[in-house]
Amino acid sequence: MADHYRRPDLVRRLNAMGDSVGGAQHLVPLNADGLLAAAVDAAGHDDFGDFNDGDWEPRFRHLVERLDTAARLNTVGRLMTRQELLRGLGTRLNLVTAMDADPTWAGEQVEAPVIVTGPARSGTTILFELLALDPAMRAPAAWEVLHPAGPGTAGDRLAWSEGEQELWANVQPEFAAIHELRSDLPVECVTLTIPSFAGTHWLMVADIPGWPGDTEANYRYERTLLRFLQHGDRSATWLLKTPSHLMTLEQLFVVFPDAWVVQTHRDPVQTMPSTVSTTAMVKWLRSDDVDVAGTTAGILAAFNWALGAVTQRRRDDPGAQFADVHFSDLVADPVDAIGRAYEQMGRAFSDAHAGAIADYVAAKPKGKFGTHRYTPADYGLGAEGLRTDLADYIEHFGVTLEEDPT
Repeated sequence: MADHYRRPDLVRRLNAMGDSVGGAQHLVPLNADGLLAAAVDAAGHDDFGDFNDGDWEPRFRHLVERLDTAARLNTVGRLMTRQELLRGLGTRLNLVTAMDADPTWAGEQVEAPVIVTGPARSGTTILFELLALDPAMRAPAAWEVLHPAGPGTAGDRLAWSEGEQELWANVQPEFAAIHELRSDLPVECVTLTIPSFAGTHWLMVADIPGWPGDTEANYRYERTLLRFLQHGDRSATWLLKTPSHLMTLEQLFVVFPDAWVVQTHRDPVQTMPSTVSTTAMVKWLRSDDVDVAGTTAGILAAFNWALGAVTQRRRDDPGAQFADVHFSDLVADPVDAIGRAYEQMGRAFSDAHAGAIADYVAAKPKGKFGTHRYTPADYGLGAEGLRTDLADYIEHFGVTLEEDPT
């Protein structure tokens, strides 16, 4: 990774400060007892709540131990991770206070959420943003899920989350070309569920072998938080998104049995190398020692399995709660592509939404933050192998083949 990206001077110097005292762990400690005590001291109570997410504290302690001893985090990486751990603990504590003050939220139901999923670079992010323009949909904004309750005004929480979200591109500017993070933009489920200490955010940001998480507990936490956020306003359908949902559809439908999944499709020659590159970059933000080969192997195994499994699921049950959006169609005519997905879901597609989509696409600058440059060969991947491994998926869904980027 160091051959491709140069650290900004401030980041390089902060990391060197950890090296100068014998290791970043001495400068930024990650210790479960210390983190718990600090969160309790800030909140003024020690009730971390029951969010229907099981026995969360052993998961938290195991996670912190792995992050501390196995993740090879540098100084900035440990600082970012410590803040997220403390923020997650604080969210649990602050939610308990808010929920106790108004327990009527407990009667809320999360009905038929629309959930976008698919590999990176298959159109999930732009589709998420375009669906969020529908006034009948509600996508969680970063600021409201990072700080859903607690001290400070909404303006304070917006400012806090701005620093947290946009810091990623300050640590490595090329990250902005991969994925724009902003406190007022719709945010993925991986971020929403950080306080469960059970989900894929932690596996995404660091190499933590031996920590399994708990997918169903993660979804149960998510459902509880959505119930809290929608309290007093159930007029809109929740719109959610994350690529890793492809790998956990069984658990997703256990917790959200009436969900609609919008699955994006694109030639794996484009999506798989991009997924590897994105994941490696996210880990590079926090570590100078990223296992690129291991990351590549893990991504290929996970998405090859997931795309194969969803292909078989949908072959066996063609009437299941899925809608499809092909990247080629989304690029050619986003209004038509989304309109057809709405038809599959039986949802009304308004002229106002169609107009908002056209305006949004026209105003969105291409390459606003530069270009995400990589080739499949950078990760030892080739078009023939990628397409062969996913031949059944490509044929079943009629995925359009694109030019080989190598």
